[in-house]
Amino acid sequence: MTIASFADLLTAARQQANPQRLLFVFTRAELPENASPEEIRRFENGRGGALAPVMFVDKKTSELQSFTELVEESRHTGQSWDLVFVGCLGGNDRRGPSDDDAQQALETMVKSIQGGMVSHLLAYRPDGEQVSFA
Repeated sequence: MTIASFADLLTAARQQANPQRLLFVFTRAELPENASPEEIRRFENGRGGALAPVMFVDKKTSELQSFTELVEESRHTGQSWDLVFVGCLGGNDRRGPSDDDAQQALETMVKSIQGGMVSHLLAYRPDGEQVSFA
């Protein structure tokens, strides 16, 4: 199944044989301390910068109905964000992943994002636009 939207992602996750947890890492674009004048100019024009994780959460597929709902929940934290990365963690033997499994997977996602390795993750802007890092 091609995942072209957040709704597609929810549908695909719910269709899996084993229960899934959706993993979310919210990031904010920041200007590195040692940025060059060109990097500063690009950043001021809404391009470039580094993505810094600001919060993360996991959700069972039954706990989330839409991207709008996720955005609304995120606003209650008081943290602003520019991009959310999404991964899925599957269970086994018809059981969903444990809380510990989800926590470990989220920590791995954070490290991956900090290292710039994001091509295996889905990403969305706050308006729901899916972003590609191909």
